[in-house]
Amino acid sequence: MIDVTDADFEAEVIGADLPVLVEFTADWCPPCRQMGPVLKALASEEGDRLKVVQLDVDSNPETTNAYKVLSMPTFMVFRGGEPVKAMVGARAKRRLLEELADVL
Repeated sequence: MIDVTDADFEAEVIGADLPVLVEFTADWCPPCRQMGPVLKALASEEGDRLKVVQLDVDSNPETTNAYKVLSMPTFMVFRGGEPVKAMVGARAKRRLLEELADVL
């Protein structure tokens, strides 16, 4: 799983060939920490179909504000440089996979 910043968001997410799942996260957010192992497993299992990245909202306000992210964790799926899906809140891996099925 890759950490992205305001500086490389364009290259890592907007310009990616695969669909990208971005977790907007924060160190102070317990549900975000809870999602860590889930996202790592997802990244290793679905790496050929989906790129999984994290963006720290506190140190990257530009991207956070651009996509109007207010709650953590927020998950956004980008395909072809555009956000195509958004989900808010921690969830089990099985549920996350179900919600991602239509974008994979």
